[in-house]
Amino acid sequence: MVRPFLIDTDTASDDAVALLLALRHPEVDVRAITVVAGNVPVDQGVQNALYTVELSGADVPVYRGAPAPRERELHTGQAVHGEDGMGDIGLELTGRAEAEGDAAQVLVDEIARRPGQVTLVTLGPLTNVAAALELEPSIAGDLAALVVMGGTSDHRGNITAVAEYNVWADPEAAAIVFESGAPLTMVGWDISRRYAVITPDDADGLRALGPLGSFSVDIQRALIEFCRTQTLLDGFDLPDPIATAIAIDRSIASRVERLHVAVETTGELTRGETVVDYRGTGAPANVEVVLEASRGGFLAALRDALGS
Repeated sequence: MVRPFLIDTDTASDDAVALLLALRHPEVDVRAITVVAGNVPVDQGVQNALYTVELSGADVPVYRGAPAPRERELHTGQAVHGEDGMGDIGLELTGRAEAEGDAAQVLVDEIARRPGQVTLVTLGPLTNVAAALELEPSIAGDLAALVVMGGTSDHRGNITAVAEYNVWADPEAAAIVFESGAPLTMVGWDISRRYAVITPDDADGLRALGPLGSFSVDIQRALIEFCRTQTLLDGFDLPDPIATAIAIDRSIASRVERLHVAVETTGELTRGETVVDYRGTGAPANVEVVLEASRGGFLAALRDALGS
């Protein structure tokens, strides 16, 4: 059965691979892609998404969303993904036409049009999704699933000591989304760090699949250097693709617990931390937290999507 998906993204190198996973899956109908400022400024994110859609052979509209967080200054991830967000490998990432419409309103309309059916996957800061919930709070209950690549369940961050970038970039928006009552699954950076690292041998295997496999490795050029010097990984990790893979095939998430997760918005040292209450001492559980995943299942999903 084909399932309708919406994808909200701050399109950079790992987001592009995530888009390919969804766009090329036979049981996924991506109804719209909405873009938020994050890894790159929103204009660049729109062009990167359009390029990836074109490369995939799909016909999916791409909508511009928020150019900045709700209350914070925009801090991009270009030091991680390259100035163009796609590894600075010389791709032609200009001149493509986006669809007319505001991202937040598109999310509202698409979810309301198919109550109980839509899976929303978020790959960047949650600014667009929070705006959609403010326009129409009832969409939280109309979603079939909301899969968020964001946060970290072990309180070990990739932008600060305790915070993951997508939540840290706009913690006020993240708090709105986490408190909305939506059927939210959190796939944190800890899952990527443990189960979605692409080693040099894995990268060679992806290249051997053909043009999409080579593209998916080549655009990680800046990320590979960041992982080598900053996160100290043997290769590069793919947080957005493993979240998308779990949204498509829930069995890739091998251990999930329903827990209460709060987003820290005021802490001087803990801005953007996703505070997971493992003891059950606070408010009722509100999030399905992915704690373990199948690396083999994820790699198989990548190979299926990127093969020619």
